[in-house]
Amino acid sequence: MDFQLPPVGEGLFEVELVRWLVRPGDAVSRGQGLAEVMSDKASMEVHARFAGTVTALSAAPGTKIKVGQVILSYDPVGELSQTNGGDSGRAATVRVPVASTVDLPVAARPASTTNGHAAPEKLPPAAPSVRLLARKLGIDLTRVHGTGPGGRILIEDLAPLIKPRPSSKDHSATAASKTDTSKLDFGVAGTRQKLVGLRRRIAEHMVEAKRHIPHYSYIEECDLTDLVRLRSQLREPLSAAGVKLTYLAFFVKAAARALKEVPIVNSTFDEAAGEVVLHDRYHIGFAVAAPQGLIVPVIKNADKKDLLAIATEIDQLGNAAKTGKSKLDDLKGGTFTVTSVGGIGGLISTPIINFPEVGIMGVGRVVKRPVYDSHGELKPADLLYLSFSFDHRVVDGAIGAAFGNAVLRYLQAPALLLLPEKIGD
Repeated sequence: MDFQLPPVGEGLFEVELVRWLVRPGDAVSRGQGLAEVMSDKASMEVHARFAGTVTALSAAPGTKIKVGQVILSYDPVGELSQTNGGDSGRAATVRVPVASTVDLPVAARPASTTNGHAAPEKLPPAAPSVRLLARKLGIDLTRVHGTGPGGRILIEDLAPLIKPRPSSKDHSATAASKTDTSKLDFGVAGTRQKLVGLRRRIAEHMVEAKRHIPHYSYIEECDLTDLVRLRSQLREPLSAAGVKLTYLAFFVKAAARALKEVPIVNSTFDEAAGEVVLHDRYHIGFAVAAPQGLIVPVIKNADKKDLLAIATEIDQLGNAAKTGKSKLDDLKGGTFTVTSVGGIGGLISTPIINFPEVGIMGVGRVVKRPVYDSHGELKPADLLYLSFSFDHRVVDGAIGAAFGNAVLRYLQAPALLLLPEKIGD
């Protein structure tokens, strides 16, 4: 029998096949993931609406497939062909109506039969993203009480069944970076990989940026001693309140403040019109190294949000990106980008501008070094290198340096970031 690509989302008629999750000869149960596909909105899994054995795959990773297109063939479980002689292929094309298989079932439906065979029990209704999360967490949806309309299982319904992870009082940055990098795809020696899905889109975007933008880089050393001390004082009480305060929150807030002082950096270049568009909104993107590739969620109106709101949003948007749940709106509208390699390791980078923006700030690792103070005495300091890349068609060196100096001023006096822009507002 043939299996057609079912509807994958409202208004979506075509997606890219990223990878197969099954191979010919695999036994498949209802609700099992068959393939990963990608739209302009997000990645998602296509689930089986049948039980049987896969006999053939009809599309290659990297190709576009349309809703209703046959993507694989299978032999159904317990349904041997009635015409073993000459018309078996014809008999195999009989399909169950889509409407009867909308809910993904599991193998325990109460006694009802179809063609003399027991039909499996349906799972409670739930969105594909909820099913995917449940599988990754090892949660049996038949044990979950859905609180949505008609008993539909919502993401928050999974919370009581999530097993808490062992926690320690202080998680080091090194341990966190090891956890993150262990999820990245480092490749397999001696193989060839086709650029598909998000990886292909990243490649196209990077080439477009380098082809159109004459980059130049500017590096600054920043003394973060006061910021490190302030974060250390705030981290524990904020953590108890459920807020994860990272260095990135300070960098985003400092960038938003500096962009107001140097508006030309908060712009995009309209090549067709030959115009620089200076924005009066401050939407700061931050790069996330997700398992499927680099994703840049955007914090909208960062200038209007306090440090704690920014920290909370970074945590939420970052987790969504790493688990493939980012919404299209979360990834659009950026006017400036911050990217950090410090969590993994590295002092200086030369980041590629997120086209069509005209600037990006790269953040390195915080290191302790001896420095001379204003009296010529050596003292320990927490240092960090900021790497700026600018579009030289729009931002000249002196303007780039002025912007870098503004960022430094806020990071080296971090208490300013806790205050409103204008005292008394």
